[in-house]
Amino acid sequence: MAGLYVHFPFCASKCIYCDFYARVRRDWNPYVEALLRELSERREFLKGVPPTTLYFGGGTPSLLPAAQLQRVADAVRATFCLTDFEEFTVEVNPDDITPEKAAALRTAGANRISMGVQSFCDEHLRWMRRRHTAEEAVAAFAFLREAGFDNLSLDLIFGFTGLSDAQWAHNIDQALELHPEHISCYQMTGRYADPDEEHCRRQYGMLQQRLVTAGYSQYEVSNYALPGRESRHNSAYWAREPYLGLGAGAHSFDGNRLRQWNTPDIDAYLASRPFGSEQLSDREILEETLMLSLRTCRGLDLSSLPPEGRGVLKRTTLEELSRAGKLVLESDRIRIPDEELFVSDWIISRLFPEYTA
Repeated sequence: MAGLYVHFPFCASKCIYCDFYARVRRDWNPYVEALLRELSERREFLKGVPPTTLYFGGGTPSLLPAAQLQRVADAVRATFCLTDFEEFTVEVNPDDITPEKAAALRTAGANRISMGVQSFCDEHLRWMRRRHTAEEAVAAFAFLREAGFDNLSLDLIFGFTGLSDAQWAHNIDQALELHPEHISCYQMTGRYADPDEEHCRRQYGMLQQRLVTAGYSQYEVSNYALPGRESRHNSAYWAREPYLGLGAGAHSFDGNRLRQWNTPDIDAYLASRPFGSEQLSDREILEETLMLSLRTCRGLDLSSLPPEGRGVLKRTTLEELSRAGKLVLESDRIRIPDEELFVSDWIISRLFPEYTA
């Protein structure tokens, strides 16, 4: 399968934790025109494989008028001779969602919404510089349900200074009361991260326990879903499937060695769309495969690696990590046990082969 990602790098304000490229501006028309030009110019990147998923991310795509979003979606359908997508996700902020906006997103063809709630504590929302309240997030969720969306995802953040276990439990429970099909939870990083690693690990464990008890399955380090509601688009990233990224700062991958990225600058993108590219080495492909696969709860099928790739994985390291409870060996498959996913980066780093490509 192949995916198509469209980046809308616009925000009404900047949240304290965000490191994605975004600008506070509202001149939508020139940007949409540039997106359509890039779509036309790069339609062959996917080598004749039409995208099965479409993802509008940002930034804040929901800031744009729904007519502009529909224009881009319709152009993608026309370019690849599609009538629909298996999954069409739009990222939204709660304060942008009205009954009219929710209905317009459905009309545009979106069948999945990812809403950045982050917290159900108004004090923390103000601190994060979010533009909505907890009450407004609940109302936006209701508007989306009333518009007919049956595949909704909520984002939450944990592991930041000042977040007590009781507040974190409240946030999880409030999300569960809404019963979304999907929940993504991310640990705060950077200057606002809680320096107490054991505290963060405890909050991660609380999340796992509460969501699994409520019927959600964890399928990736930060992602949980009801049965059959895993994000198809994001799952393709972890499987190294090909995708085309449009917009300032967007990345593309051919599913093998070629990576490309647009310069994260709106003005440059509008003027000439400068971009960079690289060809991955055998070592980089192997390390990327390890890193992405072991973020998922399925893990890595070792038989999918080329012989030279399997040969550089040290069996002694695999067995050492297995004995320590950090890795599960199941025939030709390795995976990180759920209770150790919090330290997955450290475990994965132990597997990186030490050899010269």
